[in-house]
Amino acid sequence: MNLTPIGFGAWAIGGGNWEFAWGPQDDNESIEAIRRALDLGINWIDTAAIYGLGHSEEIVARAIKTTSHKPYLFTKCSMRWHEDRTIYRSLKAASLAEELEASLRRLGVETIDLYQIHWPNPATEIEEGWEALARFKEQGKIRWIGVSNFTVEQMKRAHKIAPITSLQPPYSMLRRVMEEEILPFAQANGIGVINYSPMVSGLLTGKMTAERVAALPADDWRRKAAEFKEPRLSRNLKLVELLREIGNGHDVAPGVVAVAWTLHHPAITGAIVGGRSAEQVEGLAPALEFRLSDDEYKRINDFLTAMSAA
Repeated sequence: MNLTPIGFGAWAIGGGNWEFAWGPQDDNESIEAIRRALDLGINWIDTAAIYGLGHSEEIVARAIKTTSHKPYLFTKCSMRWHEDRTIYRSLKAASLAEELEASLRRLGVETIDLYQIHWPNPATEIEEGWEALARFKEQGKIRWIGVSNFTVEQMKRAHKIAPITSLQPPYSMLRRVMEEEILPFAQANGIGVINYSPMVSGLLTGKMTAERVAALPADDWRRKAAEFKEPRLSRNLKLVELLREIGNGHDVAPGVVAVAWTLHHPAITGAIVGGRSAEQVEGLAPALEFRLSDDEYKRINDFLTAMSAA
């Protein structure tokens, strides 16, 4: 697959009323966001069955039916839900087979371009789950198979069964632990990396303030996240001002700088960038082209080092 440097992330457009929701979301705005992303040149969409408990996949399907663009479609498995909307996890082969058929139906396609194990849970079922994905690939129901949130040890276990096309980790300037082992392992083993949350779930976009964080909807999972709480919040918003200063020199938003920082790492194939409206997508689309200079990259890293030492 020849991917654009950023892809459209469809987590938030799943809407509200589930455990990891971003609060209410207008479906028509979601569809317009996807269509705008494709018009601007983005050629892949990353979603998951669990986003909105199937709703995100349905919205992606509605959006691509109204455009001539043919983006790559990526989705994920292993997180399921009961009728009362509580979430459980399974990597059993029979469970994954049910999930795959449901995702194919919701997306309205015969083949999914990249099918990923969302989380390596339960860890004891990794081999069974990966064997199942390899079999689905042989059956032609998926073109490529990948993993998300896996450790090096877990990737090694999977790799013994079938090659891993891609890894999806939560990599950003506030979550750099991936640089120690995981990104080098992926790079050394020819595993593509599409990182999620490069802007830390909206925190580094330049739109977030302490007041806006306080006003997040009650069912927005970010209200519980450590990076959105003090004392980290104030520290993180100071980082945003540095990103704003660098971005102003190129007429791009702080979020674009945050995405470019992740793309600077040689192991990263592409970054997943979410958008809840066409306007948001337009503001972040410059990340398709914008790149940091080595000096700018160093300036940010020096700031991060000082911030972590404080």
